Amino acid sequence: MSVNLRKISSSLVLASLVLAGCNRGGGASDESSDTATSGKINISVDETFQPIVKSQVDTFQKLYQYAKIQAAYKPEEEVVQDLLKGSVRVAVIARDLNATEKAEFDRLKIVPRSTRIATDGLAIILHPSNPDTLLTMSQLRDIFTGKTQQWSQVSGKKGLGEVNVVFDANRSSTTRYIQDSVSRGGPLTKRAFAAKSNPALLDYVATHPNAIGVVGVNWISDRDDTAVQSFLKKVRVAAISRAANPQKTDDYLQPYQAYLALKTYPLRRDVYIISREARAGLGTGFASFAAGNKGQLIVLKSGLMPATGQTRIITTNQQ
Repeated sequence: MSVNLRKISSSLVLASLVLAGCNRGGGASDESSDTATSGKINISVDETFQPIVKSQVDTFQKLYQYAKIQAAYKPEEEVVQDLLKGSVRVAVIARDLNATEKAEFDRLKIVPRSTRIATDGLAIILHPSNPDTLLTMSQLRDIFTGKTQQWSQVSGKKGLGEVNVVFDANRSSTTRYIQDSVSRGGPLTKRAFAAKSNPALLDYVATHPNAIGVVGVNWISDRDDTAVQSFLKKVRVAAISRAANPQKTDDYLQPYQAYLALKTYPLRRDVYIISREARAGLGTGFASFAAGNKGQLIVLKSGLMPATGQTRIITTNQQ
C-alpha cells in the first residue's frame, strides 16, 4: 500500500470514529441505545394525568433499575407538539391523534402507535357552601357558555352571586373537552380563566364560594393519598345528570369508577399513550407496562377505569 493510500485509509477510520462518537451523544442515538427496560427517555404528559403517570413511572423504574423516564407535565396542545416535532418519542394525552396529526406523521413517514390505557372522568368541583351540587348537562352547558351568569339562575337560591368558571390551564385537555363535548363547539364564557395548575384550581375553588372548576378525577379519587384527602376536605364534587329533567336524586352521578365502567357518567374520555418509536425502545416498554397487568392495577387504584382486565360491579339494596 502506498503512503497516500495509507493516509486516506487512516483518515477514513478517524472520520468514522468521530461520527460514531457524535451519534452516541446526539438525540438520534438515544433511541438506538435504550431497550424496552433500560436506558433514558423523556416523555411529555398531559398535566391532567400527573398523579397517575407519576405512579406508573415510579413503579416502572423500581421494577427496572436501569430505566430512567423523565416526564414533563404540560397542557395537551404542547404535549402533542412535542410528539410531532420529535422532542419526545412518547406522549400521554386524553385522546387519540386526529386526522391532521396523522397526516403529519404520514408526511414524516412515521407510523405512531396508540395504546389506550384508561377511561378518565372529569369532575365538576364546587365550594362546600354551594348548595347546587346536582347539575344537569344542560345547566353545565349554560354555565360554561355564559348563558347562566348568576348562581341564582341555577336553583333560584341567592347569595353566591356571579359564576366564576376556572380551568387548569390554557390549551388544556379539560378546556378542549368542555368546549367540544359540553359547549358543543360554542365559545366559552368570558368569565372563564386558567388557574395554571390543577392544585391551584382546587385551591381557588376552595376559597371562592362562587367558583366552579373542572379537574381530572385522578386528582381526587385515590383516597389513600394524603393530598387527595386534603383536597376533598376543601371542595365538593357535583353529581351530573344526562337527563334534561331528572326525576330523582339517583339520576345524578358522580365520577365513580363503577359509573365510568358502565359508561353512565356523562363526562368521560379515554387516555392514550402514543409512541413514535420505530422499534421496541424504552418508550414502547413503558407503554406495554402501563397497558399490562401491573400498570392496569395502578389505574384501578387511582380511580380511573382500566382499559383491560375485569371489573366487578356489585349492586346492594339499602334497607
